Amino acid sequence: MKAPNYTAEATARIINDYQNGVDVETIAASVEKSVRSVRSKLVREGVYVAKAKPMAKRDSGPSKKELLLELEDNFGFDSKGLEGATKDAIVRIMQTLAQ
Repeated sequence: MKAPNYTAEATARIINDYQNGVDVETIAASVEKSVRSVRSKLVREGVYVAKAKPMAKRDSGPSKKELLLELEDNFGFDSKGLEGATKDAIVRIMQTLAQ
């Protein structure tokens, strides 16, 4: 029979520490285990809450597809092949054509 990685006391201690706001890195160092091991144990015990991932910054302006349609409709410019261009490049083309 394989020996458990965490005793009942160690499990209770890391759960208590985590619920009291101690970060996982500090807990791992105190029990001499890897951060990944401690995080996995907390997940198995149902107490770990993953940190929220930062949201991507969204440009509020028109999409690239909308810019390409505007380029075709307003300027009569064939936009085929520009699908891979950046929005900045499309805007510069539109500014040049507007002059």
